[in-house]
Amino acid sequence: MTQQGVRWSADQVLALAPDAASRKAGSKLGAAGPWTGTGSGGEGTVWGLCKGSGSKPYQTVVDIADAAGPAYKCSCPSRKFPCKHALGLLLLWAGEDGAVPAGSPPDWAAQWTEGRRQRTQERRAAGGSGGVSADPDGARRRAERRAERVTAGATELEQRLADLLRGGLASAEQAGYGMWEETAARMVDAQAPGLAARVRELGAIPASGPGWPVRLLEEFALLHLLDQGWLRREQLPDGLAATVRSRIGLPGTADGPPVRDHWLVLAQYDTADARLTTRRIWLYGADSDRTVLLLSYGAAGRAPELALPVGLALEGEVSAYPGDGRRRVSLGAQFAPPAPTQTRPSGMTPLQAVAHYGTALRDDPWLDSVPVTLDRVVPTPDGDSWQLADADTDTALPVTPAARSRPGLWRLVALSGGAPVKVFGECGHRGFTPLTAWPEEGGEPVPLY
Repeated sequence: MTQQGVRWSADQVLALAPDAASRKAGSKLGAAGPWTGTGSGGEGTVWGLCKGSGSKPYQTVVDIADAAGPAYKCSCPSRKFPCKHALGLLLLWAGEDGAVPAGSPPDWAAQWTEGRRQRTQERRAAGGSGGVSADPDGARRRAERRAERVTAGATELEQRLADLLRGGLASAEQAGYGMWEETAARMVDAQAPGLAARVRELGAIPASGPGWPVRLLEEFALLHLLDQGWLRREQLPDGLAATVRSRIGLPGTADGPPVRDHWLVLAQYDTADARLTTRRIWLYGADSDRTVLLLSYGAAGRAPELALPVGLALEGEVSAYPGDGRRRVSLGAQFAPPAPTQTRPSGMTPLQAVAHYGTALRDDPWLDSVPVTLDRVVPTPDGDSWQLADADTDTALPVTPAARSRPGLWRLVALSGGAPVKVFGECGHRGFTPLTAWPEEGGEPVPLY
């Protein structure tokens, strides 16, 4: 990736954009017109000067050689990472050969790159020598106090659910969202953010259309099950107890043994609320045939720093967090920067995908979906909906309502053109959410989120 002959695709660059507005603005700057002094170095740096509204051009530099994903620096006032100038510079670099010539970086670009890499090495060295609390007794006491607060919150929540059921579900519709928000706030006070999040989701169900009482009862049952799992956690198997702690929202550490592999970046997408932006990055291990999840976070309105373009692969180690399935991991040592690859994940049929989700539910009843790659499926209209139909059998998976409203569905339809494609996404009780697709005859992956 640090050599001049290797280029990302435009889709891989635009997948780094923090939002649709940045994607659109960056695309407009992906031409040579506003740029001067562009160049790329053999050590994985791209730089350039972009004409702005002022007399002085913006200095933009991107470090693409970091194994944890590209890093950006721009003199513009934008608080978005990457900003539109960084996206435009990368699009220019990813285009025709010669648009960004090879060369030596100017002083301002070289100083930033060298300083950043030195700080990164220092942080990694410091992190490798620590990890053990200086006050284990204090940490144990804090954990015990938090467990007591969570227990009190779970007990209170059980009583509130019982009172609501005793009074009838009609009262839930009449009470409005305020009742749920107040209950969620109580769970936040109890230091159980997982319970708070599930309670907030209950507030939208009474207004969700026909059949809402059934859906509300189903969510009540799952919430009751999670409460009881916490209150009786000492009686649970270790794996299930760890899953309950994770669903409650207690912090954990990635204590699994490091697994070294060539990890293909399958998908990257963000979800946001008023407090936090969460980035999900799905990775596929070419040697282990294992799909894992990286989570990173940013403050409200700001994208997380970790960004890995879809379709690239990195050689590195990951360690799993506790819990049944151990799907979530942390990224450890990296041995080479992300680079283009022809690797594709192994796939399955729609019928096998449903069975895979069912098996996962035995270990984690609160699981909304599992990562799945479907082989040889065709996007097909199904009345007012869409489905992914197996090209070789009469089985199909419905596309989730949320995915049907996104432009990515039409990109998938256009990519297929009625022919089978390979699709990676999330399969759950609402259906299948496509995230990335590959044409059957070979070609670049197409992000769909």
